[in-house]
Amino acid sequence: MQSKDKQNKYIEYILFDQKTLESKIKELSEWVNEEYKNSSSLIMVGLLKGSFPFLAQLIKNVNVECILDFMTVSSYAGTLASTGSVKIILDLANDIQNKDVLIVEDIIDTGKTMQKIYALLKSRNPKSLKVLTLLNKQSGRKVDFNQDKYGFDIKDEFVVGFGFDYQEKLRELPYIGVIKKEIINKK
Repeated sequence: MQSKDKQNKYIEYILFDQKTLESKIKELSEWVNEEYKNSSSLIMVGLLKGSFPFLAQLIKNVNVECILDFMTVSSYAGTLASTGSVKIILDLANDIQNKDVLIVEDIIDTGKTMQKIYALLKSRNPKSLKVLTLLNKQSGRKVDFNQDKYGFDIKDEFVVGFGFDYQEKLRELPYIGVIKKEIINKK
């Protein structure tokens, strides 16, 4: 589905348009409903800022009772690649001990950041801990980490839109697109 966005000078091509995203996210919400149908203590943890559009779309069709919470972590430190060092900028507001916890992430690339977040939350003794990510970049994986569910597999490309950014910009696009290489190489 590689179409162009003639209005956006940064986008090489559109990887997933808005309709495709909405359809896939509805499927993922059905997975959440099935996975947690017997839970009375689900806390969905969105990792800011990137997962925000995904989580907002996801919860529209989640019909199990849940609490939403957020974490802001940084592993990029102004660079284009993860440093592997995770800094907690905003921690959870809720105690997750003995609760079912679902981490909602936009993308798992190297896996280093998610591996560390997972270990941190696991140390807080949740009843269960699972990971749902919209995009899975298996080709970028540097550690042995597999999410419980994902929306799409992608190649090793730099994506923007629908929460994904380039220097904090382009998150607002209603689709996920691949940024032009010359934009990244200008930096």
